[in-house]
Amino acid sequence: MKREVTVFGLGLLLLGASTLPAKADLKLCNNTASTVQIAVGYKDKEGWASEGWWTAKPQGCINLLKGSLIARFYYVYAVDRDKGGSWGGKAMICMKDKIFTIRGIDHCTERGYQQQGFFEVDTGEKTDWTVSLSGDKQAPAVNGAAAPAPADPAKPATTTP
Repeated sequence: MKREVTVFGLGLLLLGASTLPAKADLKLCNNTASTVQIAVGYKDKEGWASEGWWTAKPQGCINLLKGSLIARFYYVYAVDRDKGGSWGGKAMICMKDKIFTIRGIDHCTERGYQQQGFFEVDTGEKTDWTVSLSGDKQAPAVNGAAAPAPADPAKPATTTP
């Protein structure tokens, strides 16, 4: 009798686990030997937004945005806090040196923010995506922002679904 209850209970547990929603997030894996700080930009139903800072330990992964992704493109800027340098790109987005959530990407300096080049992540409209940071950093595309000294030429970050 005890064996039947255990098997029945295990069956219910497995049935319950199979009906849980799939976890969908924008994640970042730091495949470097340094601690990295990350900011992200995106467009949602309210318009453009940028947020920062998350900290990713060496060889660690973190969730940047939780839940199903609603846009095809996201934008990331990351700073190597141990060795200097950064991963950035051509998409100019507002940010601050301290923790921030900023609405809008226009007139950054006039609104008291810095404007920084973020690199584009094309998710292909997937609901779950992982960005992988590795390789050398690049000189940041800085417009009035305080940033670490540049490192060697960039080896771009890679992204995977």
